Amino acid sequence: MSFASLTFLYFFLPLVLLGYYLLPNGLRNGFLLLANLVFYAWGEPSFLFVILLTTIVNFCAAKWMVKRPEGKKMWAAAAIAIDLLLLLVFKYAAFVVDTLRPLFFWTELPHLDITLPLGISFYTFQVLSYIIDVYRADVQPEKGFVRFATYMTLFPQLIAGPIIRYRDLADQLGVRRQNLQRFADGVRLLLIGLSKKILLANPMGALWEGLQAAPAENGLLGAWLGALAFTLQIYLDFSAYSDMARGLGKLFGFEIPINFDYPYISRSITEFWRRWHISLGTWFRDYVYFPLGGSRASRGRTVRNLLVVWALTGLWHGASWNFVLWGLYYFALLVLEKLWLGRILSRCPGWVCHVYAMFFVVVGWVLFAFDGFDGLGGYLYAMFCPADGLIGEHARVLALTYAPLVCVSILACLPLGKKLAGRWKQKVAWPVAECLLCGGAVLLCTASLVAQSYNPFLYFRF
Repeated sequence: MSFASLTFLYFFLPLVLLGYYLLPNGLRNGFLLLANLVFYAWGEPSFLFVILLTTIVNFCAAKWMVKRPEGKKMWAAAAIAIDLLLLLVFKYAAFVVDTLRPLFFWTELPHLDITLPLGISFYTFQVLSYIIDVYRADVQPEKGFVRFATYMTLFPQLIAGPIIRYRDLADQLGVRRQNLQRFADGVRLLLIGLSKKILLANPMGALWEGLQAAPAENGLLGAWLGALAFTLQIYLDFSAYSDMARGLGKLFGFEIPINFDYPYISRSITEFWRRWHISLGTWFRDYVYFPLGGSRASRGRTVRNLLVVWALTGLWHGASWNFVLWGLYYFALLVLEKLWLGRILSRCPGWVCHVYAMFFVVVGWVLFAFDGFDGLGGYLYAMFCPADGLIGEHARVLALTYAPLVCVSILACLPLGKKLAGRWKQKVAWPVAECLLCGGAVLLCTASLVAQSYNPFLYFRF
């Protein structure tokens, strides 16, 4: 992973940018499409046909919906069925078989070992929104295949999101305004994301790995330190990829929507999910929750709609029962807030609401982290049972070692840095300081990539 990251930063990206800006505007989409396909084939050459098949099927289906309106519903249904079938086969077939096998009449089912194509959940949801929007006549189908294929395979956000709807990028696929300021903003965002991933998320992941294997030996505080480390890792990792996607998009003239809005400052679970993975939340809201009736129906149907959305949200994140449990966990919390807890929180001091929200978010990430229920049960027991002492020796050593990085990581989850940067921008020396900070970030990230052997990609399963 570290070698691939260095190759991307120092070889692939500079060459693509050079070629892109040397070409006239009319050829840039074609060149970018070629770069997208090279990028995907570099990571998953055997699955390039899957994303190309998805692209061709949906491009044709959308055009036929307009050319042959009498069969509009059939073309839309066929495209959606193919998209979902590919997602189900690659992502969920093994999960379904493993779930059925313990039943006495399914014991002969074979073990399936199916590799998951990179980014399949992201680009499948993108293209589903496109087909649904064309069917609803909210957008016109894209006429140019190169433009549509560029949207489908856009390498800055292809493998880790955010989920971009065609309507948000349609105009930019035709005309992109590029200038030095936008390019500089892109470099800044790219380096912010890279620094969050390499300098903070990876060390927090290493701390989590060091504590999660034997929770009983870590004691109560050690278990909570591990949960905090994973809480920091998953936000810094995922938001880092979103920052890098936005930064890379700006380098090529695209404006990619914000996907995270400092979710760890939330004062309720409802607010948390307005700030966390915004593109996924709005997708389920617009294409599942609202079509089912949203909250306009009776209370019972509203609860049912939330149940469907959060069961699907859990499954979207991975083919495992812990993800289903994680989704249902948030369903229960959100229903409680909607029915009565929200009114209580509105009368509580802000710090009480924040502690409440973060307590349940941290516990929720523990549910998310463990694929097996045995490991999950053992870790939750260590978090809530003081029988193993407050903190073990191993956990104490790790706590002292990582304390400075934990503090910096917590600050990185807050809007304090953004506010300070906004004030410093008014200073005369800010451009020089910013250049020095960017140069320092490049050097530190490069050195860390060379030195680190631990550089996980949390979102491979999506």
